[in-house]
Amino acid sequence: MYTKAVLSQTEVSRILAAARAEAQQNQWAVAIAVVDDGGHPLALERLDGCAPIGAYIATEKARSAAIGRRETKGYEDMVNGGRNAFLSAPLVTSLEGGVPVIVDGQVVGAVGVSGVKADQDAQVAKAGIAALG
Repeated sequence: MYTKAVLSQTEVSRILAAARAEAQQNQWAVAIAVVDDGGHPLALERLDGCAPIGAYIATEKARSAAIGRRETKGYEDMVNGGRNAFLSAPLVTSLEGGVPVIVDGQVVGAVGVSGVKADQDAQVAKAGIAALG
């Protein structure tokens, strides 16, 4: 039998706080979603000024990173590299900004961010994850 860590509300709160701080420091209006390893929502925060669709996209980025066990940037690179058929893949968004949370080599969740440029979304997500140490 395998065992692995899971995200508690304490860790989720730390991720949100650090991601929010990174976004606010840069004056970026974003939505931040945190999901578990199955892509199920644990938390969502839409900062002032972020378009409502940002909440949906952030959640889909986080879900895709969790169930795909990789950053969504890889999917975006695949599509940009000419593999357009991947756009029809079910349940996966091919937009950068979804980053898995990895503990002891296991994906335990993911963070998705939407609202600014793709690399800035990823920067905010990674800042949130970095708060876990």
